[in-house]
Amino acid sequence: MKRLSGLTVVAVLVTAVCFLWLTSGAAQAQSKCGNTAAPAKPTRIKGGESFGPLPLPATPLRRTERKRQPSPPALVGKLEYGKLVWATDAEGKKYSYLDWTTDPQDIANLLIWTNAQLGIKYKPITAKFNAFSYDPAEIPILYLTGHEGFELSDEYRKNLRWFLQDGGYLIGDTCCGSKPFAESFIKEMAIIFPDRPLKPLSLDHPLFNCFYQINQVQYRDGDKPTEKKAPLVYGVNIGCRTAVMFVPYDVSCGWDGHPGPGGFGLMQNDARQLGANMITYSLANYQLGRFLSTEKVYFEKDEKTRDEFVFGQVMHGGDWDPDPGAVANLLKYVGANSTMEIQFKRANVDLKKADAFMYPFLYLTGHEDFKWTDQEVALLRNYLSNGGVLLSDACCGRDTFDQAFRREMKRVLPQAKLEPLPAAHPLYTAKAQIRNVSYTDMVKQAKPDLNTPELEGITLSGALAVIYSKYDLGCGWEEQIHPYSKGVASGDSLKLGMNTLVYAMTH
Repeated sequence: MKRLSGLTVVAVLVTAVCFLWLTSGAAQAQSKCGNTAAPAKPTRIKGGESFGPLPLPATPLRRTERKRQPSPPALVGKLEYGKLVWATDAEGKKYSYLDWTTDPQDIANLLIWTNAQLGIKYKPITAKFNAFSYDPAEIPILYLTGHEGFELSDEYRKNLRWFLQDGGYLIGDTCCGSKPFAESFIKEMAIIFPDRPLKPLSLDHPLFNCFYQINQVQYRDGDKPTEKKAPLVYGVNIGCRTAVMFVPYDVSCGWDGHPGPGGFGLMQNDARQLGANMITYSLANYQLGRFLSTEKVYFEKDEKTRDEFVFGQVMHGGDWDPDPGAVANLLKYVGANSTMEIQFKRANVDLKKADAFMYPFLYLTGHEDFKWTDQEVALLRNYLSNGGVLLSDACCGRDTFDQAFRREMKRVLPQAKLEPLPAAHPLYTAKAQIRNVSYTDMVKQAKPDLNTPELEGITLSGALAVIYSKYDLGCGWEEQIHPYSKGVASGDSLKLGMNTLVYAMTH
């Protein structure tokens, strides 16, 4: 009971933030949204083809012979759940429906439209909680929508958790902006991931630019369009990807092709573009999700800290561990390519505690905004002033973390300034000779001529105390493609990481 009450508090807080923002007229659904008829199946009759496609041999076809095309692979499973719901229409007549079917063609129409925009070919299917393998290789994306409140069983929660941790994705849609459904979805996510809060995604998240650039969207309040506003999508991060994407307003009516009888949601074109970005983001990160499902084991993590180097990673209020396998790979690389004595373990460091002083080197990363307490600021200032070294990078090169880090470092060291390290700085020759580096495709597109490292630093009493990269290093350490990362390529990021460790321990 104690745990559930804490989760309820989390749900209430997130819900309050969400719905205060949406109080410009959001209405709870009163009836079935629409009854869009399924499109007729195409006959696929070819009128001018005499021979089958290569490779041969092929049997000649009659000019009007029907062809059965192979079925496209399933991409999205629309979750079937809930009980029969009874409602009353405007004329006082009662009718019943299943809540998850109120927009029967929503995901099907979205995929038809998205397939055409992206040049892909996928189909949706219906997935049942009690008749699904929960294997992302079978269905990579699950889709949950409705009006009514709901509650999942412990078994379904456990299965969903495994599905998402194994590389799958979950899209949640609040049909008509219904408050009971949104509250239930938020509560369920808090129970499934008590240590991974559902948070608003910043506008520099790739969800808003992976295919369509989405800075503002137009909502509808009932049948009336509102002024354009920034899009609001909540997410749960697992590693360096957002596995749960939740919209606390309606997008399914736009996908289904009707405005809805009421409620609060996106206009059709904006709903489609956001949906297409969700599909694009999930497809692009599918292999990354599967990679992250394998946990890296620090085989010396339970041993006492010895005289060897131990890597300390700073915990903070943001997503402080987006690349869980990065440090393990870096330690392995440093052990194989230098004479440093490495203890194969990572210490998670809390700046509220004095144990930070046990580690001469700390690492800080993340995607999102974070803010240190006055206690954490004071401890880190003391740590750096007494010879400690901090390495930090913006995971995926995200601007939100970059701005937060610069702001917080001004609080820690108000008289100091991050300055570019010159090309002749000894860090670049501490072990590997680094003059030029390669960057990821995202950086190359924006800065095709950039080929030199761009580290910044803060020097205290003649020693480099803070080393910072606005371009990602950690994703490169993982040696796995991160499609939307703005960072240093894997080989060079490992060299930079090794040189930073060697320099910190020898200076």
